Amino acid sequence: MPRVRRTTAPAARRPAPPRSSGAGKALLWVLLLVVLGTGAFYGYYRRQLNRYARRAWATLVADKLTGREKTPLLEGYSVHGIDVSSYQGRIDWDEVAQHRVRFAFIKATEGVSLRDRRFARNWRGAKQAGICRGAYHFFQPNYDGTAQANLFVRTADLQPGDLPPVLDVEAPEFHDVAVMRQGIATWLRLVERHYGVRPILYSNYSFYRRYLAGHFDKYPLWLAHYEVERPALPRDKWIIWQHSDESYVPGIRGTVDFNVYQGSFQGLLALRIPPKRPEASKEVRN
Repeated sequence: MPRVRRTTAPAARRPAPPRSSGAGKALLWVLLLVVLGTGAFYGYYRRQLNRYARRAWATLVADKLTGREKTPLLEGYSVHGIDVSSYQGRIDWDEVAQHRVRFAFIKATEGVSLRDRRFARNWRGAKQAGICRGAYHFFQPNYDGTAQANLFVRTADLQPGDLPPVLDVEAPEFHDVAVMRQGIATWLRLVERHYGVRPILYSNYSFYRRYLAGHFDKYPLWLAHYEVERPALPRDKWIIWQHSDESYVPGIRGTVDFNVYQGSFQGLLALRIPPKRPEASKEVRN
């Protein structure tokens, strides 16, 4: 009988312990840096990001607006106003006047040729509603200041009792800051001479601080500065604060700029164009 040789099964191998993955650790670090970077980015730019989000939402719901939406008035001020252009479309000025809007600045012109297509209608409507009105020109820095002043005075038939003319300076596309300042000075000087009242200079905080501060201090300043509790400039540097450009006022379907005058309503009225002098020319010259 043949001899059977016994065999033993080989011992089962134990699985090797998992090795830590260098790629996995690197991925975790990348994710952590992304989270931290996103948080830091949002923390630094949260006002701008929130603003873009609100504007995107406003665009999405624009078709559902009724023109009855209302933004609360800014506390601490008694004189509230708006500024408008053709962008606001048709405005129910009587409705606007019923919601403590005491003044309105209306776009008349831009550059050397553009007349706002709704200026005449808005100009009449504001007066008929009993709102203290004023007109503004959007300054284009690469065009001649005299030509821009002429366009404005031919278009904006300001009368005694109207608010002073306004020069809106904020367009960032210019070739030479000295040339821009010269054009601004020309417009302000000619328009002041034409209407007999010192114009108001409008600009946003960043643009004003960088290009205009210290050059036009004799002119009243209307300052745009958003997402802040109060303007960064001292109170004695400005008279009107545009604190929002995405507010709602019943009578306007969509957003509108909201402003406050720093003083009393009587102080605002004191700024108005004085009684008429001898007939002014419809053209201004250097």
